[in-house]
Amino acid sequence: MKKIGLVGGISWTSTLDYYKLINQGVNEQLGGLNGAECIVYSLNFSDIQKVGWTNAYDLIFEACKSLVLCKVDAIVLCANTAHLFADEIQSKIQVPIIHIGEATALEIKKEKLSKVGLLGTKFTMEMDFYRNKLKAYDIETIVPAGSDAIASIQDIVKNELGKGILRTESKEKFIGYANGLVKRGAEGIILGCTEIPMLVGQDDFNLPVFDTTRIHVDRITRFALGIDEPFVA
Repeated sequence: MKKIGLVGGISWTSTLDYYKLINQGVNEQLGGLNGAECIVYSLNFSDIQKVGWTNAYDLIFEACKSLVLCKVDAIVLCANTAHLFADEIQSKIQVPIIHIGEATALEIKKEKLSKVGLLGTKFTMEMDFYRNKLKAYDIETIVPAGSDAIASIQDIVKNELGKGILRTESKEKFIGYANGLVKRGAEGIILGCTEIPMLVGQDDFNLPVFDTTRIHVDRITRFALGIDEPFVA
């Protein structure tokens, strides 16, 4: 069993899913009382919000360094947006980071899709770090048009899903944003924020939906069991 270091708390609600799903995945393979060997470094999400995601490098890097000192075999950033720093952090540590964007790209390629819609935080949708990872696999990424849509998604993720609050009207909004992307040619939808699958999922759509949390967890579990090498930044 390889030891996994989880940088969590971004937010704690999605970190719960990571911990649960990784342990379930290991147990499904090994049975009995087997679970994952892992260490969770749970950041205070309020500290991230105070400085803003674009200024949160030091907080996330220090968490990674602490996990390295615990002799983990791989590091997981339990948030899509945190991968803003994945390449830079990877260049400074020897422990591999299992990258959520690359794992997602490989799943999209399995479906032979070339254009997908992305729903995530404002930073994940507007900045290049996520889209560029998909572009490396010849996948075009589109996001909802207009600042109002972006702001609405960000507000729901931050002020509702990040607190474990699920609202029917918010679910309807997300379905509407996704359908708008389909009208613009999206062949699939990426749920590119670890909290979004709490609200919508494959059952809400007639085209492929890529739950990045579960995709990421699958790669993490396979690495922990020695089935796969990690996909690094």
